[in-house]
Amino acid sequence: MTTRLYSHSIYLDHLTPAGHPERPDRLRAIERVLEDEAFQYLDRREAPEGDEAAILLAHPEEHRERVRACIPQEGLARVDADTTASPKSWQAALTAIGAANAAVDDVFSGAADNVFVAARPPGHHAEKTTAMGFCFFNNAAIAARHAQKRHGVERVAIVDWDVHHGNGTQDIFWDDPSVLYCSTHQMPLYPGTGQKGETGVADNIVNAPLAANDGGAQFREAFRTRVLAAIDAFRPDLIIVSAGFDAHHRDPLAELNLTEDDFDWATGKLMDRAGTWSSNRLVSLLEGGYDLHGLAFSVAAHVRRLMNG
Repeated sequence: MTTRLYSHSIYLDHLTPAGHPERPDRLRAIERVLEDEAFQYLDRREAPEGDEAAILLAHPEEHRERVRACIPQEGLARVDADTTASPKSWQAALTAIGAANAAVDDVFSGAADNVFVAARPPGHHAEKTTAMGFCFFNNAAIAARHAQKRHGVERVAIVDWDVHHGNGTQDIFWDDPSVLYCSTHQMPLYPGTGQKGETGVADNIVNAPLAANDGGAQFREAFRTRVLAAIDAFRPDLIIVSAGFDAHHRDPLAELNLTEDDFDWATGKLMDRAGTWSSNRLVSLLEGGYDLHGLAFSVAAHVRRLMNG
């Protein structure tokens, strides 16, 4: 099993205000934990910068240009109440897209069985025409469209276990039955979407909301009965994971109580499905996770499972 890791120093240059949870130290914590000898065979690559045209796979040109206009020459600029741009944010966002699309190419060329992309800014809150929730562009949605356009993929499943509902991914694929979007998340919580009754045009949206203080037992039950069942019915050619680790019990932005073992378990279950339906093709993209210890050790469990099957 070959697991590739994409990252890039430009991700550290996307700056946010002091005290902001989505900060460069998140990637530094991940880098440190992946220095352990358990990860010596991880295929580490520098993320390529993406093509600006790739943004248009999931967003209209007006949105791309609106985001570009928000990038300041110096200092910080506010995009919305909690989303900030700095001078290098455009390049960081493009490189997050470039890494996600390169990861898709890798699993279809056979260069890797699976890929983890440690990038920022994250993407799953970015709707078709709205940057929000720390996100400018929807990396997972762009990667799914890239798989369809470049590799002729018929069906893509996006599985999102970030503690916040991926309203952006749901918005982009609401009326597209070729993409299955499955989400476990705390509710009620930002951004307020993700009820079970939100099912998309062809039941291609599967939401499995969890309540505050739910832990591994409730998460695994929802994952088994809602997410995995939907994947088995859909039979995807590719699985993309919106891998947020803010459902960890240490995380300051939510009240779920998952542990590293829960992320390890969920990763293994998705690898099983990728083996059954998708020729092992699985791409994982970092989303949230704001307690540095919880984030680092959850990523370590996730990547270790990707490497070892």
